[in-house]
Amino acid sequence: RVQLVEFGGGSVQAGGSLRLSCVRSGSTYTNLCMAWFRQAPGKEREGVATIDTGGGDTYYADSMKGRFTISQDNAKNTVYLQMNSLQPEDTAMYYCAADPRYCFGKFEEADFGHWGQGTQVTVSS
Repeated sequence: RVQLVEFGGGSVQAGGSLRLSCVRSGSTYTNLCMAWFRQAPGKEREGVATIDTGGGDTYYADSMKGRFTISQDNAKNTVYLQMNSLQPEDTAMYYCAADPRYCFGKFEEADFGHWGQGTQVTVSS
């Protein structure tokens, strides 16, 4: 079973940056579709970005392009989310997710079978 643990959340002022990490374990798959989602209070969970662990292909939700960058270090079994120019509306719980397939831009919650517990990001104005 794939296990995911997120790190790096915290509180930051508007305009600041954070880098989230997602460390995976228990995977024997040659490729995983890894993703970051976020859920703000009172809102539905939304996709941020995906990356294929095998080929490194990335995909971003339209509203996330430009400020967020997904990357990985397979030697560390870790996927990152670099977040720049953060705004109060970026305040949310950020979740890492994984599924044993290629992403092909599929970005719905139901497409992912493994989830981390989340890490909170709070941006103050």
